[in-house]
Amino acid sequence: MASLPEELQVREAAARQRVEGLQAEAAELALRLEKAREDLSRLEITRETVAQVLAELSAVEAEPHDVAGDAPEANETSAPHGVGVMMVPPWREGLLVAVLPDVYRDIVEVIADAPGPVKAKQIVPRIGLPTTTGKIEGTRGKLKRLVERGWLDEDAPGQFTLARRGPGRDRVNSQ
Repeated sequence: MASLPEELQVREAAARQRVEGLQAEAAELALRLEKAREDLSRLEITRETVAQVLAELSAVEAEPHDVAGDAPEANETSAPHGVGVMMVPPWREGLLVAVLPDVYRDIVEVIADAPGPVKAKQIVPRIGLPTTTGKIEGTRGKLKRLVERGWLDEDAPGQFTLARRGPGRDRVNSQ
């Protein structure tokens, strides 16, 4: 017959093993969720781009062509085949956080809730990603893009805050 302390140690080891297994599953699910969000974002952008291209093509086909010849002149340029899509638009007055892709919106909201400047490695776990170097660097790239487009400020290297835009700076514009 095992003693009570030995039985407790056995149960503790089993519980620890279950916790570690669940943590591994949670990390895997977080990675799968991020991939699914990225896939969804790409599909949404693709659908919007296709709709835009089709609308532009329909407009071009609806225009009356020159009677002398339907071919464009040598100095005319045709519409480009690929249409670039800017995932993070430059901030302007009245633009809501809702226009940002999910991960960028999550980043802005984490920074808005923070009491002061935030580093990329502090944001990563708050948006549901594992704190690996790759995820931190990817998030840092997104932060830099948000700074370039006017959504955030980088007061000191690696320290991010909401952009200062006058009255109402303290609220996120995602009403």
